[in-house]
Amino acid sequence: MTESEFLTRVVELIRPMRPGHPLRVAVDGPDAAGKSSLAAELARRLAPVRETITASVDGFHRPRAVRQRRGGLSAEGYYRDSFDYPALRAALLDPLGPGGSRRYRTVVFDHRTDQVVDLPPEQATDDAVLLFDGVFLLRPELREQWDLSIYLAVSPAESLRRALVRDLELFGSAESVRERYEARYLPGQQLYRAEADPAGRADVLVDYDDPARPRVLRWPAARALR
Repeated sequence: MTESEFLTRVVELIRPMRPGHPLRVAVDGPDAAGKSSLAAELARRLAPVRETITASVDGFHRPRAVRQRRGGLSAEGYYRDSFDYPALRAALLDPLGPGGSRRYRTVVFDHRTDQVVDLPPEQATDDAVLLFDGVFLLRPELREQWDLSIYLAVSPAESLRRALVRDLELFGSAESVRERYEARYLPGQQLYRAEADPAGRADVLVDYDDPARPRVLRWPAARALR
């Protein structure tokens, strides 16, 4: 199917889902998989019919000293130390979940300045849809927090190929991009797959090696959705 057909299918899946609280949708996948772009396009298509909230795990980093305590190129450190999951639950997922206050924050930490961000909370309606993108979203600490989970399966070679384009300015050279991906990001994703089996647990599993022609590998039965 085409990318547009896939997006339409996901929007039609989401539109009728009303669990009694804001619908929390995870868009998971390896680095450079296209998660942020997919979430943004879903939000654009859903906005005319549902209140949408977009957020990313990038707003819930831990301080640099914690993230890099095992070394800046540590795959173990990337998987285990990068993100503050208790803060993510307290600020966003629990307030939007069953019995939550609906008062949420989408960012608590800026990893670029290595500083806490203290923004006032916003108020969601019960009908809102949270589209949350990021890595490692189906690990045990989070997997029960999602009402719908989407996993973009991308091969390590394709992830690196995209990163060499996307992250070139960020890291300064192709050599630096390759070093970080081969030492930290790709092995970190391998740890995640081995421990959490995100492809086996996602409601929607899609082969996203070619975003223009995504291949749906799993689609949820209506009765399986909350």
